[in-house]
Amino acid sequence: MSQLPAPTDAGAPRFLWALARRRRSEGVADPSDTFRALRRRYGLSALVASAGAALLLAACGSPESTSTTTTSASAAASACTKANLPTFAKGVLTVATDSPAYPPYFENNKPSNGQGFESAVAYAVAAKLGFTPSAVKWVVEHFNESYAPGPKAFDFDINEISITPQRAQQVDFSTPYYTNPQGIIVENSSPYAHAKSLAALKGALFGVQIGTTSLQAVTAEIHPTKQPDVFNNSNDVVTALKIGRVQAIVVDLATAFDLTSTVLSHTTIVGQFNAPGGDNWGLLLSLHSRMTSCVDRAVNALRANGTLAALSNRWIASAASVPVLR
Repeated sequence: MSQLPAPTDAGAPRFLWALARRRRSEGVADPSDTFRALRRRYGLSALVASAGAALLLAACGSPESTSTTTTSASAAASACTKANLPTFAKGVLTVATDSPAYPPYFENNKPSNGQGFESAVAYAVAAKLGFTPSAVKWVVEHFNESYAPGPKAFDFDINEISITPQRAQQVDFSTPYYTNPQGIIVENSSPYAHAKSLAALKGALFGVQIGTTSLQAVTAEIHPTKQPDVFNNSNDVVTALKIGRVQAIVVDLATAFDLTSTVLSHTTIVGQFNAPGGDNWGLLLSLHSRMTSCVDRAVNALRANGTLAALSNRWIASAASVPVLR
């Protein structure tokens, strides 16, 4: 009798070959025919079982790869606990922002009260990192100095700081916690109060704060015929519009809402537009900070669970009422 071929058929479980060998020992002339007959008899259930096992293995992966993934995730989570974070001051999370600190990001110029969008975001990030409010220390860092190269005396800075390629060469940024367009404010009586396009604003004299994406946005998107007046801080920008030194100012839209409802009476937000490349705000850290990945995890978690959206809805007015200018 011929030798029974090896079980090379991928759809044939070994028990069919065992049955075929038994039939051969009982004098069956052609073992291969016996195997084929057995496969026809048992084939449907056998193939289903075989395919199911393969799919199960593919879905689960090898025990070794699953173990490695679990170990890596556990190690990353452990590194981001309060006890293991390399904070500027041991056991304390040091958070920086500018002074004065304005609504709607901070209330009453007191970042530590948890009121205002950015104050609330900072405390939410702190909680994700394992810090109670009493373990958070606030320090002053002026806007233009925050993204300068060099070591930082804080763990992260939250101050409406836009993520740009130029700044990212000197500091680290977290993933964005907010995206904010630019807003254009003019006097109600201004000839530009009813502008319907960016081109209609080209003749205006603009005021902007130095070092901001608002300055870049004005020059890149509006192309004004007059050189914008540049001021050291936002107070000076507001004052310039009040006294008529400039005809329009550009700030982020959330700030525009607050200014027109508080200190800038008889003004209007004529429109909104995007800065070049958008305007995403990130928490700022020292370049190559060992805390960046942990802060990223915290921000991503707050985005995923709806906290960032809820805080934005609470503290920042809706942009829907302001026309988009192009």
